[in-house]
Amino acid sequence: MMNENSPTSAAGLVRPNIAALAGYVPGEQPSDTRVIKLNTNENPYPPSPRVLEAIRHVSAEQLRRYPSPNAKTFREAAAQVHGLTPDMILATNGGDELLSIAIRACAGETNAVAFLDPSYSLYPVLTALQGAKPLVLPYRITGNTWTLPATIAQTKAAILLIVNPNAPSGTLADVAQLGQIARDFPGLLLIDEAYVDFAPTSALSLVQSCPNVLILRSLSKGYGLAGLRFGYGIAQPALLSQLEKVRDSYPVDVVATAAATAAILDQDYARDTWQRVIAERERLGTELREMGFGLTSSSSNFLLAQVSPRMAVPETDTPAAAAKAIYERLKAADILVRYFNLPNLTDKLRITIGTPEQNDRLLAELRNIIA
Repeated sequence: MMNENSPTSAAGLVRPNIAALAGYVPGEQPSDTRVIKLNTNENPYPPSPRVLEAIRHVSAEQLRRYPSPNAKTFREAAAQVHGLTPDMILATNGGDELLSIAIRACAGETNAVAFLDPSYSLYPVLTALQGAKPLVLPYRITGNTWTLPATIAQTKAAILLIVNPNAPSGTLADVAQLGQIARDFPGLLLIDEAYVDFAPTSALSLVQSCPNVLILRSLSKGYGLAGLRFGYGIAQPALLSQLEKVRDSYPVDVVATAAATAAILDQDYARDTWQRVIAERERLGTELREMGFGLTSSSSNFLLAQVSPRMAVPETDTPAAAAKAIYERLKAADILVRYFNLPNLTDKLRITIGTPEQNDRLLAELRNIIA
């Protein structure tokens, strides 16, 4: 019988860093459509009607041929929306592909990849896949206030990843602070703006003056296209031309490109959904505070709710136990929120903003649990 380290076992066939890797754990994806999903930060509203129209107009001849290798129509549309030139846009198969190619291009086995903690849990996985060294930078957390480390710009790493607004807290770093970090940090600064459509500010302006800044954008959250997998990077052309060397030959397909182009051009529709989410974020936050939850100041489409020691959750004796119990009881009622059994997060729940009806159902169940 072969042991797991045998050269002919599955683990023995891959690199040691892959064999030792736990892998990324996505949020639960139930097949039952009756379940209210408030756990993976999807937009509660469907994409623009123009998206479905664009998909219907994709022809059989277009499907027979390979797609545009650089998603030309989307790059032109995104450049128009952002007031840039198309050569400053790099279309990718979801924002995650941009993260992957940035780490692959900039960090070797002797380099460090720096990222904040708590933050996007895919970062350490991609770092391990590359065989690079993870450099974890803890957030400064005081109560429900999260701030970047004071010496973050002095980090010795090839690439620094900052989610802004952050996940899972929803906190927003100041653009001026990010600009100073970009000027002081010698490596690539990737600012992950997957949730920026729900925020009051963006770091987009830094791209023109900082050649080491790469902005990540996604159509999964703000444009209601999580099922499509389409993202893009924004940077100076010289940087993007280097990243293009390590990507797949045809990373975005013809259907996705047509849909993404239609979505980003319908800014009126998108902005209307963003404002609805923001309004519900404020309402839900007020209700949760009245129940006793502590909340970070969120600029995203979710809230990080901390269980207070004074909240009465039956059969629990600590905030961490209460948070897990609330998660489990909501799940039993067909409502999914995100519970992280991780340092600094065990007493918290991340709650995606849903429709008014979904949020009302959540609040009613929470009142039953906490009462």
